[in-house]
Amino acid sequence: MAIPAFNQAKIDADYLESLRYSHDLRLPDWGPYTKKYIGVSHISDHEQGIRFDLSVFPGFYRRKVTVPNVFYESGFHPWEASPNLEYFSFRHELEWKDRVYTDVAYTEIDDQSRLVRIDAVNNTDAPQSIVLHLMGSIHFPSIREYQPHTPIELARVKLPAGGLWVDAVDYQNIHFTKSSPKDNLVTDGKMLGEIRDHGLVNGNGLANNFGARAGDRVAYSIPVTENLADAVLIVRYQLPENETTSFQLDGLSRESIQLEGKGDFALKRIELGKLSAGTAPLSLTAQGGSGVTLDGFAILESSRADQLEIEAVEWDPVPEILEGPVANSLILKYKNIDAYYGLYWDYADYQIRQWNFKDLGDEFKRMVNEHVATEFFDGTKGHFTNVFLRPIALQPHETRTINGLVCTGSREAVSERLAKAGAIDKEAVYQAAREHLVDYQAVPAGERYLFSQDRMAANVICNVVYPVYTQRQYIRHHAPGRWWDCLYTWDAGFIGIGLSQLDIQRGIENLNAYLNETDEQSTFIHHGSTVPVQHYLFQELWNKTQSDAVAAEFYPKLKRYYEFMLGKYGSSSTRNMKSNLLRPWDYFYNSGGWDDYPPQKHVRYQQLNRTVTPVVTTAHSIRIAKILKQAALHLGKKADVKILDEEIKMLSDALQEYAWDPETNYFGYVQHDENGQPLGILKYEDKINYNMGLGGAYPLFSGICTDEQQAAILEHLKTKGKIWSDVGLSAVDQSAPYYSKEGYWNGTVWMPHQWFYWKTMLDLGEADFAWRIAHTALEVWKRETEKTYNCFEHFIIETGTGAGWHQFSGLSSPVLSWFSAYFRPGNLTTGYNIWIERQEWAADKSGLEAELQLLEKSDSPLSLVVCLDPDQQYRVLWNEREIPHRQLHAGTLSITFTPGKAKGTLRVEKI
Repeated sequence: MAIPAFNQAKIDADYLESLRYSHDLRLPDWGPYTKKYIGVSHISDHEQGIRFDLSVFPGFYRRKVTVPNVFYESGFHPWEASPNLEYFSFRHELEWKDRVYTDVAYTEIDDQSRLVRIDAVNNTDAPQSIVLHLMGSIHFPSIREYQPHTPIELARVKLPAGGLWVDAVDYQNIHFTKSSPKDNLVTDGKMLGEIRDHGLVNGNGLANNFGARAGDRVAYSIPVTENLADAVLIVRYQLPENETTSFQLDGLSRESIQLEGKGDFALKRIELGKLSAGTAPLSLTAQGGSGVTLDGFAILESSRADQLEIEAVEWDPVPEILEGPVANSLILKYKNIDAYYGLYWDYADYQIRQWNFKDLGDEFKRMVNEHVATEFFDGTKGHFTNVFLRPIALQPHETRTINGLVCTGSREAVSERLAKAGAIDKEAVYQAAREHLVDYQAVPAGERYLFSQDRMAANVICNVVYPVYTQRQYIRHHAPGRWWDCLYTWDAGFIGIGLSQLDIQRGIENLNAYLNETDEQSTFIHHGSTVPVQHYLFQELWNKTQSDAVAAEFYPKLKRYYEFMLGKYGSSSTRNMKSNLLRPWDYFYNSGGWDDYPPQKHVRYQQLNRTVTPVVTTAHSIRIAKILKQAALHLGKKADVKILDEEIKMLSDALQEYAWDPETNYFGYVQHDENGQPLGILKYEDKINYNMGLGGAYPLFSGICTDEQQAAILEHLKTKGKIWSDVGLSAVDQSAPYYSKEGYWNGTVWMPHQWFYWKTMLDLGEADFAWRIAHTALEVWKRETEKTYNCFEHFIIETGTGAGWHQFSGLSSPVLSWFSAYFRPGNLTTGYNIWIERQEWAADKSGLEAELQLLEKSDSPLSLVVCLDPDQQYRVLWNEREIPHRQLHAGTLSITFTPGKAKGTLRVEKI
């Protein structure tokens, strides 16, 4: 019986349509969403962006406590997780390595409650006495990324009957007289002109020097809900003291108004007269003055204008602690939310304590063994409710399980759940949740990698934070690590590629989070490096699913994304050089994600960004144009194919004409004059190409090199001491004079660019080198993860050790792709030049039939990897002609052949 590679029922058109205009993930309200101390979080209020956390702090009795701070190495490790978060767990090490530890698992009971299971383990020959701190806390949205502990001080509006409020950023359209390259790519998915700041209603305002130039204009369509006999419009704004700005109103009013600066927020009243219910237009056109912050507008009856109240929201982190319905339980009620929270624990020796701290740092660790006081203060505003379980005796080599429960709802519902908590079959709940873990079903050769793959999977799945603000909504977001509790476009693409190996729906929602609808202001959600990984995620999703719904839904959004990259859409300034080479510097300093890559660093610090183009941006734009061409061919968009072909040729010609350096056999950054005319290759100390490294090899990835260029670049890549090293591909050629052992990227190996070059080797028929890249990376990852339990950012060439952020999922997630390709039956892996039209697998993964569409070069060798049932022997046929293959290990076939035709059927069948 033949089966498709993935179940497409979950990704039909209705499901995809439900994702539109939303950047949130379809994950439960319970998850590992904290930005503070690891544990389980619950989204208390989606509109306000409020989160409740329950953390477990293990420690030794009357000794030290381990505070599992998510911002530095603090003794805990993501351990296991199911893709949809029915189950996730963390290992907290008290005595390294696995001598004394607790495994804390959070498992789904139902939508309103989670089981907290703590397995306390003593693997030593001596008895141990430990403690557990259950720590409950509430957290409010922050004003900026990287400041999750600083709640935004926002304001709220109280309106009299019949009144309405419109946020200034909820406009219909906006125009700044002075345009910006970011007009159609606003950082972090904000609206054009939007700011987040203290004192604003809902925390949002329209600013960024709006109104400073005559002609700045903003227009609104205001839904007036009822007739008003004598209406008044009240504008809330902020201007520096003694400064002014003027606007001409149109629509609701045709007045010319002057706003006067008071320093603080001020109100401007405009009489409207009789106003009928319905949609009312309002526009403000600047007549010049100072830039203003517009907070919003109130419309209400003139006689009730004095009833308009705008007051600061007072976030209160201190709950009312109520007695629970049974022993070992309590109920928490926080003022800023409607719901109650209940806690239950099945351990009799406990104490309830309160920590009135913003952060549980040194003072907490200093006072934790205080045995008289039950309430503590450090002078900061914050609160943690502490259920202190102690002492917990562990005999030598004993494992002891303690269970808890956290729930939410009305007071009555919470009380009822707590009353029944003791009767829950906790082992059954725990085991049922674990059934949702990924079943790798690896071939025998892959079993040695399972431990390191589990750690990577847990990191990718658990690195989700809430709230992140974008597109006027608070969302759950897959961050590359909790250090970055913000959007990050290129990292997110790789997170999606990693998630796609674990659960296809998670990959789809990750892609959706970064794409905008074609009628939205910004072309995509952008933060950071302009590497368009979303296109490669799209190709990965297609080649796994062959879902027409996925192709149809995402193609137009990705096309607009590409057009912005190409400099042909909206405010894009990427193609403003006469050479047609692309320049991304108006959007971020980082072209390829490689922060201190030598030529990029030089351009940044020498302020050459106006006239120098990198190679990588143009190279990626060629490749994503080819991916879009494949999709356009499938979708029957012939006109798009013609345009894409022309643009591929234009960009390819530009790289060949201006960027190739025959002296070093690398492509180089190109300098231009003030008029945009190309001058030549950017050189280190005016002597040698500055781009000796992966950046200089990228046209190979684009598929545009001559045979001579291809051979030369392959030699760079394969030669130890140049780009190749014992731990993989160095970002910088080690023989270059600017290579350094001290850099972040310079002198290290990262996984993401290796993934790009690995796929390229399959396109080129370089199967052995592709395997060498993947196998080396998996071995490096295995060694360091098993040694430290950490999932690092990068690896030091000199020592092979991991470095950087210790719980990194973003750019390290390609290890999941390599493992799937070579060790998980049911995977067909190709390079970029193949579009898989159809694939069907035998039910037991002992056979495959696939229809493949080649993009180009059917007369050149290409390579495929197929992983099948390891208990069989196979033969491989292309268009019914048997072709040779190599068995890398039982179940995994490396196939290199010359297709001869642009389309054909691949069949792998057991002998």
